[in-house]
Amino acid sequence: MARRSESLFRMRLRKFRRLKRGYYSFCILATAYVGSFFLPFLMNDKALVVRYRGRYYFPAFRSYLHDTFGYHPWLGVFENRVYPPQTFGQRSVAVRTDYRALKEQFEAAGTDDFVILPPIPYSPFEQFLEEEGNPPAPPSRKHWLGTDDRGRDVLVRLAYGFRISITFALLVTGLSYAFGTLVGAVLGYYGGWVDLFGLRFVEIWGAIPFLYTVIIISSLVQPGFLMLVLILAAFGWLGITFYIRGEFYREKAKDYVAAAIATGESNPVIIVKHILPNALTPIIAFAPFAIVANILTLVALDFLGFGLPAPTPSWGELIKQGKENIREWHLVVFPLLAMFLTLQLIVFIGEAVREAFDPKVYSRLR
Repeated sequence: MARRSESLFRMRLRKFRRLKRGYYSFCILATAYVGSFFLPFLMNDKALVVRYRGRYYFPAFRSYLHDTFGYHPWLGVFENRVYPPQTFGQRSVAVRTDYRALKEQFEAAGTDDFVILPPIPYSPFEQFLEEEGNPPAPPSRKHWLGTDDRGRDVLVRLAYGFRISITFALLVTGLSYAFGTLVGAVLGYYGGWVDLFGLRFVEIWGAIPFLYTVIIISSLVQPGFLMLVLILAAFGWLGITFYIRGEFYREKAKDYVAAAIATGESNPVIIVKHILPNALTPIIAFAPFAIVANILTLVALDFLGFGLPAPTPSWGELIKQGKENIREWHLVVFPLLAMFLTLQLIVFIGEAVREAFDPKVYSRLR
């Protein structure tokens, strides 16, 4: 019985798994990123479960990821429902329940009522100004990585900043690579006048200064998460365009493309079905390094004050606080360490992917 041949992609995937440093880095980073979407259940000032007079309340579940994706009426679980203190029999003028104080009250009363808090019961926006001394406070048993200059927990803000940074980089990389692949495919496949005029447009667009554009936009409006994604994607597609264009020039000269044309295949089908799968190596090899560049870009913009609006948890904003409070070692070490470890994992992944997809190792004749 003839042995079934293994596809080129499976061979490359198997080699990627053998590159332990890159593969384990991918597993660690993917696990951390997926886990970051459950941060409202791990680090939050809202209780997971409240039992009061025989009724159960789930404050954290009713505001799941509200700070990231907003409220959609057709998804009630995304609603940011706020329970005032009067809901649980507390006499207070506050508009939000302090669930840590409520837990202490229930425990002191000795009733069947209880409160289950997240493992780290602090919000990334919560300020602890009532503690001794002025913020920032050094690491302690209550705040493992200390607080920033506004009294907010550094560990919680680093964790939420990780989710924002990775999501931002993935969105920018995906949008810029999708558009850059489309432009490069059209230029490389059709060539001629399309390539000539298209390259001139790419060169003109690439001459626009990115930082000045961000400064001008920031002076007119406060850039939000989505606006920054679109701005960076509008400038991030240029590099991959040239690689895809070169790949299409090389692939369209091969016999399988001529055979597809002879069979009457349309140009879009030839581009998408035949050439594009064979031209994806630059995208896969460069994508991890593009993610690193986009994370650094967001950190730099936040550091300069042109990034995400306050009080969004941001690595760049924490690094800026470390610069302004250089003697507070925890504001210098922990943000830089978190950024270093994350970027190092992505670099390990990129090196493994580049080695696994090296065309010199697995040619199409083997």
